[in-house]
Amino acid sequence: MIHVRVGAVRNTKSAVSDVSWYYNDRSSDFADVEREIKKRRKKGEAFVAVEAATARGAPAASFWGVAWCKNIEAYRDYESRLPRGRSYLRKGSVYDLEICEGYIFAYVAGSGLYEVEITIDPLSAAKWKTLKKKLGGEVGNMVDLLSGKLGPGVMEAVTDLKGGLFPDPKQIHVNCNCPDFATLCKHAASVLYGVGCIFDEHPEKLFTLRAVDPDELIEAAGGAIAKLGDSQKASPLAADELSELFGIDLAEPEAAF
Repeated sequence: MIHVRVGAVRNTKSAVSDVSWYYNDRSSDFADVEREIKKRRKKGEAFVAVEAATARGAPAASFWGVAWCKNIEAYRDYESRLPRGRSYLRKGSVYDLEICEGYIFAYVAGSGLYEVEITIDPLSAAKWKTLKKKLGGEVGNMVDLLSGKLGPGVMEAVTDLKGGLFPDPKQIHVNCNCPDFATLCKHAASVLYGVGCIFDEHPEKLFTLRAVDPDELIEAAGGAIAKLGDSQKASPLAADELSELFGIDLAEPEAAF
């Protein structure tokens, strides 16, 4: 089971720059980190670890989660830190991972207890419009959606490296209070992999992260639905069916996430 704390964005200008407790790699050890975690738990902080779904390869298991991991692995700037990141995640070192609109936060335990903050640029209006048009203009995709399935066409479009919802490296801004000044440190890498694990059970959080409303995909399907006609015997999915499909409540979009 994947555990995640879903909370509001930390109310600071930079969550990582305002750190109340910090270990330096040269002066601390893992025992110190464990004691600090136990102390914080006694004070009421959750410190729940994200669990990897697999023992090797991409730590996620679902199409959504694996696609996210593969997208991250496609960026050469990240290559050197990714193996260590997978190792950290599988050891249960990523805690209290939050995914909010354009924002990711987690604690990572290593030789120090580090805070990782990752901001993601919103999906551009033009890109979102193009994606909606693509999904709404292909009848096969609409048939899948109306049947309550995330068919190959829909999945391919949403997770496409160039035209889908995944961010590219220029849209990913990492801040970790560890001494590593690499573009992506191993702690941040473990958090990005953890996001893939969260997507296994909560694929709707991909829409949250990119600040787009999945309801609009259904709205964009209106024209295609009309074209299907009586011969296809198509009818819109009920709200509860859409909820099961995307993991959201379309009847109350303001509380969808």
